[in-house]
Amino acid sequence: MTVTLNPSIIGQAEKVHTAILAVALANTGLDESQWITLNQSIAIDPGDTATLRTHVVTATKRTHTEIDTAITRLNERDLLDGAKPTAAGRTLVADVRAGIAPALDRAYGQVSLKDSAIAAQALITVTAALSQELSKLTV
Repeated sequence: MTVTLNPSIIGQAEKVHTAILAVALANTGLDESQWITLNQSIAIDPGDTATLRTHVVTATKRTHTEIDTAITRLNERDLLDGAKPTAAGRTLVADVRAGIAPALDRAYGQVSLKDSAIAAQALITVTAALSQELSKLTV
């Protein structure tokens, strides 16, 4: 039986990743939107909140309101200063990543580099195509 990439497989993988993240975030007080926003503030060095908001909304398909709320909460907790991660924000991200790294390493370590590259390219292609389709469906 040949298994091919399909929405069910992608959805199952996403749900397990989300569950692992939820366990890792359980004692941090962060929700998923805040986590993503804080991570992206480190990854892209946005300079201002409008750039950070636009980037996260575009990447995640979440609403402006949801990301604005995440930015506000992160600033209230001194994890962001405007759109810039604070030392406490960077430390929290590093700690959460370190906590889940062994599980991710074990799971992803079961896939060859060649297969991982093929899967990555397939997911990038599917995501881009679905993003285009989504833009046709929404106003």
